[in-house]
Amino acid sequence: MDIYLPIAEISLDVFLLLGLGGAIGFLSGVFGVGGGFLLTPMLIFIGVPPAVAVASSANQLVGASLSGVIAHWRRGNVDFKMGFTLLLGGLAGSALGVWLFTLLKRVGQIELTISLCYVLLLGVLGALMAVESLRAIARQRRPGAIRRKLHQHNWMHGLPLKTRFRRSKLYISALLPTGLGFAVGVLSAILGIGGGFVLVPAMIYTLGMPTAMVPGTSLLQIIFVAANVTFLQAYTNRTVDAVLTLLLRIGGVIGAQIGTRFGTRLRGEQLRFLLALLVLAVAAKLAQDLTLRPHDLYTIAPEPG
Repeated sequence: MDIYLPIAEISLDVFLLLGLGGAIGFLSGVFGVGGGFLLTPMLIFIGVPPAVAVASSANQLVGASLSGVIAHWRRGNVDFKMGFTLLLGGLAGSALGVWLFTLLKRVGQIELTISLCYVLLLGVLGALMAVESLRAIARQRRPGAIRRKLHQHNWMHGLPLKTRFRRSKLYISALLPTGLGFAVGVLSAILGIGGGFVLVPAMIYTLGMPTAMVPGTSLLQIIFVAANVTFLQAYTNRTVDAVLTLLLRIGGVIGAQIGTRFGTRLRGEQLRFLLALLVLAVAAKLAQDLTLRPHDLYTIAPEPG
């Protein structure tokens, strides 16, 4: 059953969109990522214009992330102080990101920028996460293996504004999570992502948070940053398709609850390895699309207005 999407100006199957939203919500609950890194490319693959896919993906992340946070909060796995510290930087970064998105859209380079950024970020992060998680799994299987810390203290941990995050058992500079949130906010606006695929490993390896606390805390920050990106994109570029996001959000809320239950059954190393495989698969698909010969070598776009 097809439904017309007024902003995207195409018709798509309702059950396809519900299923896509459910799959992204499932990933959100399992890994603590918003899922936009997968949702945006998938929407583009099925014919949604990139600008609409980016803005609408950010909107869908709000519902899926909220559902995931509630599920993790019930299990006591959310550090609210850390989440709101990340949010301070995230709101500022998302505002800058929307401004950059508008500039790139005006000069006609937004599609190429989105694809290149995805390939670079996902490829590098996926490879690093896969290597680290495989090493961690191998250490756990050795008799008498000593469990190593996921992070090492460096000069960043000596920055001023030291703050105690009791839930995560950390005493670090508040500038670290604020700066991390800012970077993720910029990426969220340009790529239509929650930034979880960057935020989750950074919270583990840079901030040193316990793996169990990361998914729920990450999703807490994603809720507000995604909502801010959605508002700014709708106001500035008018690229948020309400019908599309409603269908994705319905599926996402349901999928997030199922994913949260599934994620609690796996060890931290196993979760990181599965996420790494998923990230690498998306990067490979986008890289392939960039190198394939297009069906039409030349197109003539109509004049705006």
